[in-house]
Amino acid sequence: MKYFDDLETRDPEVRERALFKALEEQLLNAKKNAPYFAELLEEVQPHQVKDRAALAKLPVTRKSDLIQLQKGRRPFAGMTAIPVGQLGRIFASPGPIYDPQADKRDYWGIARALYAAGFREGELVHNTFSYHFTPAGFMFDLAAQALGCPVFPAGVGQTELQVQTIADLKPTCYAGTPSFLRILLEKADEMKVDISSLRKASVSGEAFLPPVRQLLAERGIDGFQSYGTADLGLVAYETEAREGMVVDEGVILEIVRPGTGDPVSEGEVGEVVVTTLTPEYPLIRFGTGDLSALLPGRSPCSRTNLRIKGWMGRADQTTKVKGMFVHPSQVDTVVKRHAEILRARLTVSHDADKNDVMTLQCEVAEPAPDSFAQAVEETLREATKLRGHVVLKPQGTLPNDGKVIEDVRKYD
Repeated sequence: MKYFDDLETRDPEVRERALFKALEEQLLNAKKNAPYFAELLEEVQPHQVKDRAALAKLPVTRKSDLIQLQKGRRPFAGMTAIPVGQLGRIFASPGPIYDPQADKRDYWGIARALYAAGFREGELVHNTFSYHFTPAGFMFDLAAQALGCPVFPAGVGQTELQVQTIADLKPTCYAGTPSFLRILLEKADEMKVDISSLRKASVSGEAFLPPVRQLLAERGIDGFQSYGTADLGLVAYETEAREGMVVDEGVILEIVRPGTGDPVSEGEVGEVVVTTLTPEYPLIRFGTGDLSALLPGRSPCSRTNLRIKGWMGRADQTTKVKGMFVHPSQVDTVVKRHAEILRARLTVSHDADKNDVMTLQCEVAEPAPDSFAQAVEETLREATKLRGHVVLKPQGTLPNDGKVIEDVRKYD
């Protein structure tokens, strides 16, 4: 069987109807059982959220806010829809941010990514993701078992012992970061130990850089990248087409302008915002803080869901200027105040005396008078409480990299 299930090749319109029917149930569930969302979505009527335009009007909850939100309401800020006593596990990511795991098979949905990477029933998986504090080890462990794959829970570190274990047990599949697999291969070479049983790899947790991808291919290892978070589980995964990542069937993904909840056009880089249909942890418009972009068209692998380019950096571009924080949302306030501005980027630099300097570069469709630039400067000062220069640029001038604030100051 080429696909994990029939959902992957659904007609896109059928998928969209199914997702938004499920979203109505999820919104009802969140409002009834998760106190945080009951408050946040108090005025929202679930039956009216029938499409992406309606979804885009709901507020975004950002991962960067979870530390403070959870401090105010332990352990999960009132975002879970079941009591703590019904969970299977609780994890802690740096921050700390506490993450729940429901007691169910393949809770995070990673099995779909492993299947796309070629993992099949009966194949031994050498899992090097950590089982300590953070959930990655269990995310891939439970997924492998859901496919019928036995797992060796290697975790991180102890490279010599891991190499020897691979040589003894001869696993076919590897799960972990791509850089650690490279380390294991190099250690095996140093030890003159054969670990060529490894033929498939599902990697995540960091960028899968071309040199590492090429190294694995030269060793006969077919590596596939997946993208997910401890909060959401699987978001997107690589397939044999090698053209971006296909979005998981259990989430609704949007790309929005950083600092806002406004969707960007196809191909434009922005923040990944995900709504999960997992009932136990009903995250609605969850801003991951990661940058990506939607790819046009369908994947050559015949899966019909949306595709993203993959991880392209961080969206949280908040910076401090003259002792005051400046946020992407403040730049968005300036843009929305002046309809002539198509896109904007705030550059923070130093002058000759190492003083902070703000320059707002604004794309405009037609040449504008100096008075317009002066008006935008005044709006910038109102929004940030700081003075800055405004430079008007022709449409299409600014790079498509998702940056709203660029800090180019050097401190050496």
